[in-house]
Amino acid sequence: MSKLHLYLLAAILTAIGLGLFIYKASVLQLPLKPTQKTQVWTVEARIQFSPAPEQPIKVDFYIPFQPPGFGILDENFISRNYGITTARDGSNRHSIWSIRRAAQDPQTLYYRSVVYEDRANLRDAFSGAPEFVAQPELEEPIASAVTALLDTARAQSADVATMAYELIRRLNENTNDNNVALLVGRSPSKEAVAETAVLILASANIPARIVQGISLKDQQRNAELTLWLEVSNGDRWIGINPATGEPGRPDNFLPWWYGSAPLLNITGGRNGQVTFSTIKNVYDAVDLALLRGAINDNKLTEFSLFNLPVNTQTVYLLLLIVPVGAFMIVLLRTFVGLETFGTFMPVLIALAFRETRLLNGIILFSLVVALGLLVRFYLEHLRLLLIPRLSAVLSIVILLMVSLSILSHNLGLELGLSVALFPMVILAMTIERMSIVWEEKGPATAFKQAGGSLLAAILAYFVMNLYTVQHIVFTFPELLLVLLAVTLLAGRYTGYRVTELLRFKALTQQPTSPTKEP
Repeated sequence: MSKLHLYLLAAILTAIGLGLFIYKASVLQLPLKPTQKTQVWTVEARIQFSPAPEQPIKVDFYIPFQPPGFGILDENFISRNYGITTARDGSNRHSIWSIRRAAQDPQTLYYRSVVYEDRANLRDAFSGAPEFVAQPELEEPIASAVTALLDTARAQSADVATMAYELIRRLNENTNDNNVALLVGRSPSKEAVAETAVLILASANIPARIVQGISLKDQQRNAELTLWLEVSNGDRWIGINPATGEPGRPDNFLPWWYGSAPLLNITGGRNGQVTFSTIKNVYDAVDLALLRGAINDNKLTEFSLFNLPVNTQTVYLLLLIVPVGAFMIVLLRTFVGLETFGTFMPVLIALAFRETRLLNGIILFSLVVALGLLVRFYLEHLRLLLIPRLSAVLSIVILLMVSLSILSHNLGLELGLSVALFPMVILAMTIERMSIVWEEKGPATAFKQAGGSLLAAILAYFVMNLYTVQHIVFTFPELLLVLLAVTLLAGRYTGYRVTELLRFKALTQQPTSPTKEP
């Protein structure tokens, strides 16, 4: 296989892995941290009114629609014997409760919504705006007052935003000005200022709109509606406080509806009142992302590992970190030059360390291997064939594990009870491999490779045991494709290893010239 073929394959694997990872992290908003939490707000609107005698009832109530900075996770309409429909009206959405005849008792309806912070749609929600807004037809002297205020604000501003700030400031502060007094009165309300600002800006073909909502606070009863103003500069909507003219938006502001139309309209009833209550909850970020994906019918969340049975998830959580441990061994052997007994042996030992705990695992592993090695040397004198010898070593390993467990239990030590968690075949193969290296290359090489295997297993254990690593490979298993690409590229490495550089360091030093004797 040519290098170009290999590089192309690695690039494709990396592109697929990183592409899926970026999509799931940014669009599906799956968390990178295992303990990440997301704030979720439950907002309840309570509608109360008195029905008119013997009349059909129709209740029209604005409800949130794609609120900027938030996403709707769930919503419920709670009523008794009422029919319920929802409808779109431009940027607004409203619910309609209806009933032919209702009891003459006071009526109560509920709208409950669960919303979460979704900063991903914040930019899209505030970007873009109408390029043109129709100029209102104004009569005198209103038209002259609007023109005078526009000219003053335009002369004292540099762009649309500062023009809107200056206009609102004048409407709030210069009530002695006859033009301002004509439009908003001597003691203007926030609603009057906002409506007048929209009217004046529309006369200059500048889109502006009133947005009304509530500020989300924990355990809030009788939350007050907040009125805000948004002005378009052609690229995005800019929030403005209609009371001060300052830019920005309130913290945790949930837009409920746009415009100055009343929130509630009741036909066949009177004395309508709306009260808002809010409460904050904390959701696990993974659960929230999966629930959001299910609502949006996203196929990636539908085929996620999180949808498997819990016992199956546990199995794959263990299996998915094995390639991470194997990659650690690749780095240690290919670039560091650490000698080990094979590649998978240290990884499986590291997996056993996760169950036995590190110190206990090192002690038990060393003890079983040492005792098994002694027995293996005895079997060498019997001149057995390979397969019978391996079976004998496996039987001896099991007997050693049983003996250590019984002995430690009788001595009141729990250390030996965890020895059964070691893979028996791996212990047997370690003993067999070490004895062969001992005979062929001497005890120094055997102990060197055994120590390297133990060191590699310890390092792999630390990496594989990181909760963040386990979370990332389980949540984003596509990253294993990137790991695979790096592993393929490492397979073509033919340079010096770290141990070789240290070993031959003396060759890189300049030789010193011998001194001449007089």
